[in-house]
Amino acid sequence: MKQLNTQKFQTKLRNMFLKLGVKMSGPETIFFSKDTKIGKNVFIEPYVVFGPKVKIGNNVIIKSFSHLEECKIENKVEIGPYARIRPETVLKEGSKIGNFVEVKKSIVGKKSKINHLSYIGDSKLGKSVNIGAGTITCNYDGIKKSKTLIKDKVFIGSNSALVAPLTINSESVVGAGSVITKNVSKKSLALTRSLQTEIKNYKRKK
Repeated sequence: MKQLNTQKFQTKLRNMFLKLGVKMSGPETIFFSKDTKIGKNVFIEPYVVFGPKVKIGNNVIIKSFSHLEECKIENKVEIGPYARIRPETVLKEGSKIGNFVEVKKSIVGKKSKINHLSYIGDSKLGKSVNIGAGTITCNYDGIKKSKTLIKDKVFIGSNSALVAPLTINSESVVGAGSVITKNVSKKSLALTRSLQTEIKNYKRKK
């Protein structure tokens, strides 16, 4: 009986949002909470779940298999597919969260992009920040959580680990594959890499 009531409740919410102009493909696969708020011209692909306290602005696209809870999504944001937006997250206007990205307790600034395979937690990103694939904010040392501040127009290369507490100042670049443990100055290149070793005419053991 409880499952039947849940199905009726979800059907009611889906119909309400459809009447309000929310565009959905496969609405029967989309699950809302009773307090979900959605603006105008929003498109939701199949298999999206809205947990409690989600507020969506206008002109937003949410792609399949994404999960959102206790977050605020401003106008012209694109999310997913396979994105997880966790509590106390704010996605500012024009930002983009791509596939297999998790964001927790963070602000992602206007027109900033986290396109794929990244974890951003306890962080604040400025405007027009680009986060490369495989980037992780190392926010937990086993005892406490620490914050990462990434200022405007920063470019983070792929497969980087940002060890909080940390500030990366505006217009700087972090080279791919780096582990960054110290603050980065404005308009600087920061990278940590071992020298590449090459052995000529190498023959594998048989």
